[in-house]
Amino acid sequence: MSLLKKLAGETVIYGLGNLSGRVLNFIILTPYLTHRFATGEYGIHTNLYAYAAFLMILFTYRMETAFFRFASLDKQKNTTSDALDNDLNDSLLNKNNIFSTTTISLLISTLIFVGLMVVFAQPIANFIEYPDERLYVIWFALIIGFDALAAIPLAKLRLDSRPIYFVFAKLTGVVVNVLFILFFLEICPKLAEQGNSFAQAIYQEENKVGLVFVANLMGSLATLLLLLPLYFSVKLRFDPEAWKSMMRYSAPLIIVGLAGITNEVADRIFLQRLLPGTEEYIQSQIGIYGACYKFAILMALFTQAFNYAAEPFFFRNAGREDSKQVYGQVAEAFTLVGCFAFLSIWFYIDLVKFMVDEPYRVGIRIVPILLLANVCLGLYYNFAIWYKLSDKTHIGAYIACTGALLTIFINVALIPSMGYMASAWATLAAYATMSTLCYLTGQRFYKIDYPIGKMLIYLGIAVALFFVSQWVRGMYGAGSTMLLTVNTSLLMAFVLGAIWSLRHSYNS
Repeated sequence: MSLLKKLAGETVIYGLGNLSGRVLNFIILTPYLTHRFATGEYGIHTNLYAYAAFLMILFTYRMETAFFRFASLDKQKNTTSDALDNDLNDSLLNKNNIFSTTTISLLISTLIFVGLMVVFAQPIANFIEYPDERLYVIWFALIIGFDALAAIPLAKLRLDSRPIYFVFAKLTGVVVNVLFILFFLEICPKLAEQGNSFAQAIYQEENKVGLVFVANLMGSLATLLLLLPLYFSVKLRFDPEAWKSMMRYSAPLIIVGLAGITNEVADRIFLQRLLPGTEEYIQSQIGIYGACYKFAILMALFTQAFNYAAEPFFFRNAGREDSKQVYGQVAEAFTLVGCFAFLSIWFYIDLVKFMVDEPYRVGIRIVPILLLANVCLGLYYNFAIWYKLSDKTHIGAYIACTGALLTIFINVALIPSMGYMASAWATLAAYATMSTLCYLTGQRFYKIDYPIGKMLIYLGIAVALFFVSQWVRGMYGAGSTMLLTVNTSLLMAFVLGAIWSLRHSYNS
């Protein structure tokens, strides 16, 4: 139980840190940008971040997960596979050596990738169908480069159970980003009107989207600067043998990462290329989808915070005799909390939908689908630990590719007729399929006794309560007092049931 409390505590810290950052983004930036930008301009903003997500996987080539695995090998000797046993040596059991090798590897590769993107900025801009925005490519090359260099120091903080330092570094980057956006888009225009030459050189109305990217660049740089002490905390040396072992482990995870990003952000790219209509209409639809997607961000925050805490937690405790029992308890607790988050966000959506401007609210109907998709994603994070601990990452790649192919198929088949609703359903279908496949394959290769029956009951109850709420919404209208009263009662009933279930599980 103490382990679960520690995991819960770290999840709360990561969650509060991410929540603070996302609050700044969602409470301040999303309303501000959706008011400041036309839907088409916000569509460009949304689309370019989708491409950046793919590039981030290539820049880091999942070395952070390889770092978790190899930097904690001395605590996991009884869980290593035969493949790894043959590679084990003193260098692989030295955490500082692993940190140094991964850091140098990412430093060299990042310099190469950023250089290539800068040199080929115009062809890349042509390929993504923004031929006049070569500078955007350069900004994103630098943003992704700084984020890639921060990846291993941030992973080290997670493995060392230092969530406060982690959150401080990430949150500082968000604050710097927000402050620069407000400076560029609010202060500079006023100074420019007053004749300030510096402000006039920075701000042009037609380039305000680019200034948002420059602000992001400043935020990423701020985070990296705060992490620099970790670079100098150990003597940097490169171990070729350790690097080869980590690359063999992480190579399939690159496919997992690319497939995961396909599920997460490829919908924006498919919308750009498959939606019928004028260019203005297409960018507008992408903007609406991107803005309403952010309502599911609170659920994604919880899932991400859990993953930040859980992944190193699973590796640290893999050598315990009761580790598999603990993993089952973690999955049950996640399911309950995830279902609570799903219900609580949707039950009060009418109180927060005003965070985006009126033209964007037509897309609110995608929110419950995306919320449930994030619950499935969290379950996948729970179930996926088996192939990381048993070093069968190639099976993880197959599972992730199945989800990606499903995402592609549904988007391609249904976007022309259903628009962005097809993308929302594709996300749910992909994550539900991946979590199911991961559970089933894990039971064969690395059996963990998850209380799967209970977990399915929790999910079923949450979905049933959602439909009850929808029936009341149809009877009394969105935002009505009756709807809020019923939703609150349903949520309280779910919480009381969850508390009783957890107490019964841990006392039995």
